[in-house]
Amino acid sequence: MSRIAAVLVLILTPCLASAAPKAAAAKTAGETVLGKGVKTAAAVAIDELLASPDRYVGQTVRVAGKVVDVCSHRGCWMQLGNDKGQLVRVKVRDGDIVFPVSARGRPAEAEGVFAKTELSPDDALARAKHLAEEAGKPFDPATAKAETVVYQINGTGAVIR
Repeated sequence: MSRIAAVLVLILTPCLASAAPKAAAAKTAGETVLGKGVKTAAAVAIDELLASPDRYVGQTVRVAGKVVDVCSHRGCWMQLGNDKGQLVRVKVRDGDIVFPVSARGRPAEAEGVFAKTELSPDDALARAKHLAEEAGKPFDPATAKAETVVYQINGTGAVIR
């Protein structure tokens, strides 16, 4: 009997481990900490980040704002906004962190490496189409705003309040 139990433990342990989420959220005192949380001492204002984006490329940055949108398919990105309507996207690899859809409208801070991606016109159009599909909006290539330079934070952590 103990031999059967040992075999079951060997078989089930990897299955149970793979079923656990990769980046579980820790909840403390009304806030949810995702990934590594935020550790950088001072936040960069979203308007400052967007006014001089190339100054921050490659650096670890921390931003604070209101969660304006979250990927409803996999929770792999969220957009933080300021009171001027400016937005910054925080993106993670699928499954590394899952930003909860329930975070929409809540204050949050996020941290990660600020990145710049330059896209060809075809890739920019494909990205615009993908974003429209994600948002459930119609896509018209003739009128689509296809950005060829995209800035985002490759997120390592966040705190949702």
